[in-house]
Amino acid sequence: MPDGPLDELDSKLLLLLTDSPRLGVLECARRLGVARGTVQARLDRLAARGVLAGFPPDLDLVAMGYGLTAFAWLEIAQGRRSQVAEALAAIDEVCEVHATTGQGDLFVRMVARSNDDLQRVIDEVVSVPEVRRTSTSIALSTPVPPRFRPLLERTARGA
Repeated sequence: MPDGPLDELDSKLLLLLTDSPRLGVLECARRLGVARGTVQARLDRLAARGVLAGFPPDLDLVAMGYGLTAFAWLEIAQGRRSQVAEALAAIDEVCEVHATTGQGDLFVRMVARSNDDLQRVIDEVVSVPEVRRTSTSIALSTPVPPRFRPLLERTARGA
């Protein structure tokens, strides 16, 4: 398997594990109609390439008490991205940080338990010395949640 795009078997294996993450290698092999060693070798290679990062549980943040999601564009002091990212990573409610082009330098997804709690989180974010300006929006709903399934299905079809 080269380091390029996934092939059909890789995609079918990943789709199978997406739907049933607790399946064992032998059951995956049975369902895919390939040898157990083939499945194990594919999993090992996918993990080595970083495609398969692990099998974490799929958690529902709302059920955990974090019913509010917000996004913030941050403008930061130039040349301080790594310091700001490190400070943001220390804030438990910060779920993701992306370096971006355009007006903002960083795009941040954060969660909170309430509006008051969100204010506390935003106050923590803006207390980072290198943060110059923020613009925050609250998510009202998530009509398309984070996904990768369509990409795997396309490859599994041989497209």
